Amino acid sequence: MTHSNGNGKERDALKLHSQGRAGSLPHMEKRREIAQKTLINRLNHQNFTDSEILVNLAHTKYGSPISLRAKPLPCLGDTLECVWVKAPGLEQVLKNYRYVNFILPDTHQSFLVEAVSVSLTDERIILRLPETCLEIDSRQVTRHPCHDISIELFQNGAFFQGTLVDFSPLSFRVILTSLPDQPFQWLNEESSVHTVFTKGQEMLYSGDCEIMKQDCGQKTRSLVLQPLNAQIRRFKPKEFRSTRHKLVPSPNVVFSDPLTGKKVNLKIVDLSGSGFSVEEKEENSVLLPGRVIPELNIDLATIISIRCKAQVVYRTVSQENEERRTVTCGLAILDMDIKEHVRLLALLNQVSDQDSYFCNKVDMDSLWELFFQTGFLYPEKYSFIQANKENFKKTYERLYTGNLHIARHFVYQKDGMIYGHVAMVRFYENTWLVHHHAANNAVHKKAGLSVLEQVGRSINDSNNLTSTRMNFVACYYRSENRFPKRIFGRIAEQIDDRKGCSIDSFAYLHYRKSSIESWDLSGPWSLTKTQAEDLSELDNYYRHVSGGLLVNAMDLEPEMLDADEIKQEFDKVGFKKEKHLFSLKKDGNLKAVFIVSVSDIGLNMSDLTNCIHTIIIDTEDFPRGTLFMIYSLLSKYYDSEYVPILLYPVSYADNHQIEYDKIYNLWILNMQYTDSYFRYVERIVHHCK
Repeated sequence: MTHSNGNGKERDALKLHSQGRAGSLPHMEKRREIAQKTLINRLNHQNFTDSEILVNLAHTKYGSPISLRAKPLPCLGDTLECVWVKAPGLEQVLKNYRYVNFILPDTHQSFLVEAVSVSLTDERIILRLPETCLEIDSRQVTRHPCHDISIELFQNGAFFQGTLVDFSPLSFRVILTSLPDQPFQWLNEESSVHTVFTKGQEMLYSGDCEIMKQDCGQKTRSLVLQPLNAQIRRFKPKEFRSTRHKLVPSPNVVFSDPLTGKKVNLKIVDLSGSGFSVEEKEENSVLLPGRVIPELNIDLATIISIRCKAQVVYRTVSQENEERRTVTCGLAILDMDIKEHVRLLALLNQVSDQDSYFCNKVDMDSLWELFFQTGFLYPEKYSFIQANKENFKKTYERLYTGNLHIARHFVYQKDGMIYGHVAMVRFYENTWLVHHHAANNAVHKKAGLSVLEQVGRSINDSNNLTSTRMNFVACYYRSENRFPKRIFGRIAEQIDDRKGCSIDSFAYLHYRKSSIESWDLSGPWSLTKTQAEDLSELDNYYRHVSGGLLVNAMDLEPEMLDADEIKQEFDKVGFKKEKHLFSLKKDGNLKAVFIVSVSDIGLNMSDLTNCIHTIIIDTEDFPRGTLFMIYSLLSKYYDSEYVPILLYPVSYADNHQIEYDKIYNLWILNMQYTDSYFRYVERIVHHCK
């Protein structure tokens, strides 16, 4: 509340009580009496935390109430000394107002204190405390004082700036400053405004609000705003959401509120890898939909403490009884360090199925045994790797020891034996490659599906996190392998949109290094490093013949030409990751693009991450001999005698009598289309039960 006279600047500076309670304290119920000793302890706590009390005054002539902020000094007896929190116009106000009483705000309840004024000056007020005071309950949601929070308001092309004075999830008060080219007359009280809170460079809230009240200030103006939405859609809605778990004991969410500077500690109701819900008392609630919490901790006893960035996405009120109303708020995890997120997912994975393990310490002997028993390492494949089996072993030992930024694995395990396995590696900037799916379904029928379910839960929980960099998930499989064909092929059919899920076929062969030195490129042919315009031409060709996701998922967009973040991630953990792009042209016309990928041997069993991807643009005017001459030139990047090749399209190999070992299908899923994946896997799981 404010007095009815005086200039707008003074009124705005002095409207300091968060709910306007002063004088007769309307709508406020009186409760039990509190002894002076308890009051003194509370006042000393306010001093200790550098907090304030609200001193209520009334106009000497008109009786209009106002509340001023004051900081209590240490109190030893029945005399309380407080210093005013300075504000413009304070001296003039004190000349025209008389003291009434004061309110001691508290997180849990507030106190109305009918103290007697001993002395009142421009600097301080001295009060004599009564023997008792009253605990009060406003039956309203407290508006919490705020500090150093900037406000931006947008309405129909108009823009206003100011500061946040106080806030609650139901309403908040701002003071705007007029700009010469943005007069307050442009602010339409009947239209909503889009409001943004910031502190430094960090955005803390964004949402549409209704103007509930405003004064008539010319240079500065005070507004009370009410958020319009009790729920926001931070991400695209999904039919299959992350599974929420109620843990015992239940974790807590702890954070320092950037709006108020106060520490908040709330109990988690349920938790998933992508979000959680918490419960708070309605009268002291601080979470409103749209609020971003830049840093909070999820604490489980003293065992686990996980830090993340989160945003409030909904708020619902529930009536427990007359004395207690609670609010349940849902928060989406916006980002989290990969290692910490894996710890969280590993815990939740065990809650879902105690035999399902995520990024656990793997018994490598048991894993190799699974690969051989299930035929994943069939004789032809083993003959390819056996010469380098020691290097393969070393690579896998390193992969399975905490390199979570580039690799993760899923295991179905009982009694110490591994019966199902699948792994993922982040091989492109925003694409994770699923590989090494092996399962002994003869012993445990659900082993294969279990690890696929784990992959599904992981990508559902991870793909919206900035740090995970998971826009696409890809997988190579052979058509003669019935299980992946049944899963991945049917998912692509169900989505029926090649921008959501696509399959492209590659001929797979091994090029034996040639010792011929006389081959060279001359005349109309040229082999150069790929330029942005070459990738634009490649994109045009691929959209024409396929229209799928290969160009996006494999970082072949022109803007991604110099992207190397994934190489840096591999370098950090001592793995090799090189990519070289070459364009073959004839008379300046693009004929083919070669993607030379060089990585540690064994990163993928079939070396699909250590091969030359070849995309033929002109399948007619491109002789077979020229292709093999290019392979001869590019094979220098590899140490082994035989260089793996993936050739697209397969029809080029067929039409030019190029022998190949097999056909690999590259399946790519856009993470905005995950519902079809889960729908189909759920159907299979239900069928198998």
